[in-house]
Amino acid sequence: MNKRTANGDGGGGGGSGGGGGLLERLPNSIINEIFEKLDFETLCSASCVSRTLRSSASPLISSLSTLDLSSFSPDVQTLNHILHRCRALKMVTVDCLRLDDSSVENFLGEQIEELTLLKGSSLSYQVLASIGRKCPKLRVLVVELAGRDFPKMFTSCFRHMLKGCSYLESLCIKIRGSKLDARGFRSSVVSVPNTVKVLKLQPLLIEDAIRFINDLRDGRNSLLNDSFDLSIPFYPLSPQFTLQKLSLVLDVMSDELIISISHFVPLLVELDLEDRPHSELQLPKDLTNSGLQHLGSCQHLIALSLVRSRQNCPVSFKAVNDMGMFLLSESCKGLQAVRLGGFSKVSDAGFAAILHSCQNLKKFEVRNASLLSDLAFHDINGALCSLVDVKLWSCSLITSESVHELASSSNLEVLDLSGCRSIADSCLGRVSSLHKLTMLNLGSADITDGGLAIIGRGNSPITHLCLSFCKRVTDKGIALLFSGGGKIRERLLALDVGYIPGISDRAISTVVEFAPSVTELCIRYCYSVTDASLEILASERTFEDGKKLVLRRLDLCNCIGLSGKSIELLKKPFFSGLKWLGVGRTQLTSNGMTVFTEISKERPWLTLCLEGCEMGCHDGWQFHISEHLSSETQESIYWVT
Repeated sequence: MNKRTANGDGGGGGGSGGGGGLLERLPNSIINEIFEKLDFETLCSASCVSRTLRSSASPLISSLSTLDLSSFSPDVQTLNHILHRCRALKMVTVDCLRLDDSSVENFLGEQIEELTLLKGSSLSYQVLASIGRKCPKLRVLVVELAGRDFPKMFTSCFRHMLKGCSYLESLCIKIRGSKLDARGFRSSVVSVPNTVKVLKLQPLLIEDAIRFINDLRDGRNSLLNDSFDLSIPFYPLSPQFTLQKLSLVLDVMSDELIISISHFVPLLVELDLEDRPHSELQLPKDLTNSGLQHLGSCQHLIALSLVRSRQNCPVSFKAVNDMGMFLLSESCKGLQAVRLGGFSKVSDAGFAAILHSCQNLKKFEVRNASLLSDLAFHDINGALCSLVDVKLWSCSLITSESVHELASSSNLEVLDLSGCRSIADSCLGRVSSLHKLTMLNLGSADITDGGLAIIGRGNSPITHLCLSFCKRVTDKGIALLFSGGGKIRERLLALDVGYIPGISDRAISTVVEFAPSVTELCIRYCYSVTDASLEILASERTFEDGKKLVLRRLDLCNCIGLSGKSIELLKKPFFSGLKWLGVGRTQLTSNGMTVFTEISKERPWLTLCLEGCEMGCHDGWQFHISEHLSSETQESIYWVT
């Protein structure tokens, strides 16, 4: 989205330019009927074609009630241009990576019912208080903030927000980074209105989570006796309190928490718990088999996620074994989605029990399960029929044999085998015959160019393919992938070939020549990629059928073969559709920051990441604003420092 698009100006303004003469002959009713089916971004693009389309698009844009700007990171000026045209917004989603408090406050108002603020790296906690003051009718709120000091300030602002938004039905607050103590939520969670059906909080201490759940039972208000008591009314458990979805990121997970949830949140439909212990010493009262058994009290539960993250240290649930999984599978047979991470003592028998007992299971995800092997998937063809989404992350004993079994599910749409190093070419024939498969992740698998040839001949409508760390893949494999005559050539939207030493300019040339639909390309840590690749990507070649390769996201992190001279290719008119570009740890940054400032002013819709984040900055946005920069400097810089 560029400035001209946001304004609806330029680009064939004449009545005959860009086919305007023909368009003027179409009845307005037909044009309006077509435009009513388009989203905001497409409407803006269409309005640039001619005066006829602009006149039809303008009133529709003005009347839009929903605006989703999550696909790119607008700066303040671009956002203001967009908001100036959208006067009837009720549901707003914005990527806030380049925005501050004042730019967000500009579109807050009584009409807003759903608000999603993503990647708020420069937003302060005060934005929460502003939401409570300006959005009294708010029903859905999602906010991602960067962790900073002053947890007491966060507590105060958060409670002001809760006081002002008394109609909340869904509340998701995520604080990322290490500066905010998890005690920031301590005296606030008890103030959640009884209208809330969906609650997601990150981070939270285990004792505060237990106290919150227990207080729902009897209306105790013990946590409000502190110096930050704003006299907010407490909402005890009542027939009107209908919490259905609960998601918490904790320091540790325990039986006591599970028991409290199962006893005092009887209508729970989805439960998502993740803990991040700093050491084994934090686990004197760890989750056990007994705790899992109590989940049977949640009779409406259809989605369960229990994950022990390795973010802080490589710990696992050592007090849960196969018996715990047997108890869980017998008491929660209605589960449709299961996500388990860090269960190092659970073997094939335990995981197979889940697959056998949950007859309507659609999503099955297991992470870091060192004892999970092919045996878990033997003789369970009937159980696999309902599976739509399977993710097995870093399960070292999984081989191609498991993939053969999983491929017997004709409904499979997502197959993620990232970190399963024993996956080889032999299973790819079955995989490529799946007629509904759209996402395939083979990261770190032991596949070769021959395996890619098999996928290239297949009928799977794959739109997202990850081959990162597949060290036996070369340029030849990429050529075979797109020359086999299969569906992937026309359907592929996102390709990840990062961390592969055998990828060079030849592979990139193949993508540009034969994969017209690709909009996201990751070639991070591909040392053999040079300026020639950037030149051919910048050309945006037009194909015989009229399609044009237009990249939206491009990750070049640590491509050390690129020279500083190729920075000129990031300027107009090249890469006209690019919205995110990762250039961290490359020579592109050797010319200093002045050139990036110029590019950002020229292309306010483009986010330049110099930090080395994964695609889209989803893994490190909270650190993007350097602490040493003054507020005045921060306001004048659009790119990521």
